[in-house]
Amino acid sequence: MKILIYGKTFNLDFKTHIEELFDILKAHNVEYYIYKPFLQFMLEHAECTPLHAGEFNTFEDTPHDADLMISIGGDGTFLAAVPFVRDFDIPIIGLNSGRLGFLANIAKDEITEALQAIFDKNFEIEYRTLIKLENDFHLFDELNFALNEVTLLKKDSSMITVDAYLDNEYLNTYWTDGLIVSTPTGSTAYSLSVGGPIITPDSENFIIAPIASHNLTVRPLVIPDTKKITLKVRSRSNNYLITADNRTTLVKDSFVVHLCKAEFRLKMLKLSKSNFYSTIRNKLMWGVDKRN
Repeated sequence: MKILIYGKTFNLDFKTHIEELFDILKAHNVEYYIYKPFLQFMLEHAECTPLHAGEFNTFEDTPHDADLMISIGGDGTFLAAVPFVRDFDIPIIGLNSGRLGFLANIAKDEITEALQAIFDKNFEIEYRTLIKLENDFHLFDELNFALNEVTLLKKDSSMITVDAYLDNEYLNTYWTDGLIVSTPTGSTAYSLSVGGPIITPDSENFIIAPIASHNLTVRPLVIPDTKKITLKVRSRSNNYLITADNRTTLVKDSFVVHLCKAEFRLKMLKLSKSNFYSTIRNKLMWGVDKRN
């Protein structure tokens, strides 16, 4: 088995768990490759020297014949790992080195059990839809996709105005501090914090959710993911931020962006004991009530 290990940093109290991970991989003769900056962090700050087969630093030098990628960190780290696999059919699983995590949902005390399930092939593959972003400025070049959401944000005190169209049919003009277009995966992220609904990962939908709308009757809208979304953005200050997951860029002057479903889907490895419903119960504490 060939595995990719992606991470950034971790608190030193996680060191015993990362060593446990590498010990198990060694015991099962796993050929694993580590993201170079993560390896350097472990060598310099954690005094951890894993017996890895190699390193990768960019998409081009990532072994694209790997069987699996393990993301070590939180959901932000998981999102940063996605551009390294893209459409190369490599499933990702997230090992959470912190606390709350929807994408990185393997707890540190579940490492042995989770890896054994992987070796026993006791898992399922879950496919997640991504949003593709198109713009004349090529804002994110080849990284023009997002697993969670694409967000338009004001840069300063001036609100932004967004004219929204679905398949070239006028939908609405949003007077707002920002606008989120979320996938089902992202429905438990930024969209949720502004009042958007939670939708299951297999829902074939996008969510359009305003941030601090200046019209209180404008609410999040769920649409089919077959729709092409066109957003025309303007502001008195001509300064905007646009994000695609954890990537952010500044845009000046009015601009138009087109959003649609990406041509590929991300493969996420799902262990048999976990599912979306148990995740929202545990992470969002649904049903936590003294009456239950």
